[in-house]
Amino acid sequence: MYRVWNFVTNYSLLLIIGALIALVWANVDAASYHHFVEFPLWDHAPIGHAHYNDAGEVTYRTLTLHYLVNDLLMAFFFAIAAKEVWEAVILKEGSLRGKKAATPLFATAGGMIGPISVYLGLALFLGSDVYDAVARGWAIPTATDIAFSYLVGRLVFGAGHPAVRFLLLLAIADDAAGLIILAVFYPSGDLAPEWLLLSLGAALAVFFIFNWLPRRRDAGNQDRPNSTWVREKLGFWPYAVAACASWYGFMMAGIHPALGLLPIVPTIPHADRAFGIFSEAEQYLTDLLNHIEHILKHPVEIILFFFGLMNAGVEFSSISEPTWLVLAGLLIGKPVGVLLFGILGAHVLRLGLPAGMRTIDLFVIGCVAAIGFTVSLFIAAVAFDAGPVQDAAKMGALFSFAAAGISLLAGILTRVKKIPG
Repeated sequence: MYRVWNFVTNYSLLLIIGALIALVWANVDAASYHHFVEFPLWDHAPIGHAHYNDAGEVTYRTLTLHYLVNDLLMAFFFAIAAKEVWEAVILKEGSLRGKKAATPLFATAGGMIGPISVYLGLALFLGSDVYDAVARGWAIPTATDIAFSYLVGRLVFGAGHPAVRFLLLLAIADDAAGLIILAVFYPSGDLAPEWLLLSLGAALAVFFIFNWLPRRRDAGNQDRPNSTWVREKLGFWPYAVAACASWYGFMMAGIHPALGLLPIVPTIPHADRAFGIFSEAEQYLTDLLNHIEHILKHPVEIILFFFGLMNAGVEFSSISEPTWLVLAGLLIGKPVGVLLFGILGAHVLRLGLPAGMRTIDLFVIGCVAAIGFTVSLFIAAVAFDAGPVQDAAKMGALFSFAAAGISLLAGILTRVKKIPG
């Protein structure tokens, strides 16, 4: 696995610490916690939470600590996730290309349809009032936290088991689908799609001027003087400027700005091979895309700490129906969906499973993938306005850590044979 362990351990620990501090703080002194989270850094700022007049027009914006973390800084986290998705799809040996990715992609579809069905089905069973209150949160239990799922997957299967790689493929495809869901179904304000032209223009300009054109001029010249000059003299700065423009375009378009860097990621020069999802070995590649990811690694660890601190501060008294709906979607819908759709792909459509992996392992993988945490928290924060429903849904995302214990038990009951890596 090319030492993925160090990467996800670093990300996970800081995130957990931030979440635990928030959880304790909110239950000891909720007022001071919420005052801290919504602390205004800049009133009448060019970016931030919008304030509207009676005509529905934005009059001014306030940059709060919560907005800074969730809407601006988390863009770097999603950019790294997008980088892994992009390489997995575009490179010849990418992990989401070809037949080897077919069954994991079917399992991913099941791991999303299953939770949605359970969440909305149970909400409807509880009555129309509950359904109307929680229906917008249907995407919360679809998420899979890559870092935590990987850590638990190693404990259940062992680092060398083919199910661990299958789990990583499922998780990264799940994240890709989650990014699409966030962009399409959870706008951050009134839609103004014309502003997306700014993001598109920034992406096209930086690609053609600083990526395509130097390579075009270097065609047939092994010394690559133009590409070398752009890389050594300009580095990542043209892409940083384009990223700022793209982020602003997303904010003004009403699409969640945390996704604003996604159009820029494919424009950055990248290697022609990948070592695997979140592989530490890729830090030794010299292409600009991997270089930028390596630069962002430690800042994003700190960002995730603050993300946990800003979003996990939920009072235990807020536990209610949305909590159990999110949990049921994750703990029931995810394993069942992964198993059924995995069987459909592997056996009905005869796409097969990796050598050394059993059909029942699909169910265990689904249990591990039920750890939603990071992305589930993020979706809960954008799906509902601040208040009891949002807090209850966030508690369900936090409680999804129960999937770790369930996964270990499922591994024992299904007699998983650990394979050390």
